Amino acid sequence: MNTLSWLHQRLPRVWLSRSLIARLLWPLALLHGALLKLQRLGRRLGGHSPQRLPVPVIVVGNVVAGGAGKTPLTMRLVQHLQQQGWQPGVISRGHGRQTQDTRPVMTHSLPSEVGDEPLLIHQKTGAPVWVASARADAGLGLLGQHPQVDILVCDDGLQHWALARDLEICVMDARGVGNGWLLPAGPLREPWPKKVDLLLHTGHNDLLGGFRAQRQLASFALDANGQKVPLTSLSHRPVDAVAGLAQPEAFFAMLRQAGLALNTTTPLPDHFDYASWPTGALLRPLLCTEKDAAKLWQRQPQALAVPLVLKPEAAFWQALDQRLAEKPFR
Repeated sequence: MNTLSWLHQRLPRVWLSRSLIARLLWPLALLHGALLKLQRLGRRLGGHSPQRLPVPVIVVGNVVAGGAGKTPLTMRLVQHLQQQGWQPGVISRGHGRQTQDTRPVMTHSLPSEVGDEPLLIHQKTGAPVWVASARADAGLGLLGQHPQVDILVCDDGLQHWALARDLEICVMDARGVGNGWLLPAGPLREPWPKKVDLLLHTGHNDLLGGFRAQRQLASFALDANGQKVPLTSLSHRPVDAVAGLAQPEAFFAMLRQAGLALNTTTPLPDHFDYASWPTGALLRPLLCTEKDAAKLWQRQPQALAVPLVLKPEAAFWQALDQRLAEKPFR
């Protein structure tokens, strides 16, 4: 196991408590906090105001390192806005892409061109999606090509202060804020608590407040042609599973909870590109996440992608709609 893989698997466990390793890293967390304060001071003294776009912007993000459900919530949020009569678009940095320009995400774009998460969002929602190193550039490009868009959802970007936002939604999973320390001694990208408009979490920590959501797998997998394969049809034989996520073990645990017998599991770093994945016939069904699928299908078209379903409680949507109604957007 190389150093990167070891850190990827070890650090999230370290961040759950104030263990010896976490305490050894604490001086670096203090340095991290000092740098954040200097950045904020520099923005104030330099007069750098966040760039405001001509339509309202909702930022979906988190304050902890690693995945917490941002992209599943972004997709559900876009679908909810569509149902409420909005014409949403999505902007993103396109993490993991090999390009640096500002560009639209097309149905048949490659993950290496636009990023795996923006591609999945576009394919699942049909909404226009643009990526750029500066999210404001993505927003301007999108609005120039899609003048009907009347609201933008920024996938990630809670710490991207260059973009003005009208609503902030923070997402957390069962880990919450972990040991409560800043990186690298803890999982926090910035100090918590912080003021956000809405907090959504999938854990059972009443101290967090906010709203709860259920995070579960769909009852089916999808093949490379978009055909549904019921998970129950796979329960009578062993299967293999792979996941390039911040928390791959969470995906494997949900597969087991769905009644599947996992023969092998392969945890990979988040946004893994699968360029080195072998081709050829499969000995057993191979399951992956939808986020992995666009990359894995290029190497292994027989793989099956299992969608992740995020179900926020009804009160979350009510609170969101109320905040949107209170804003002079329309």
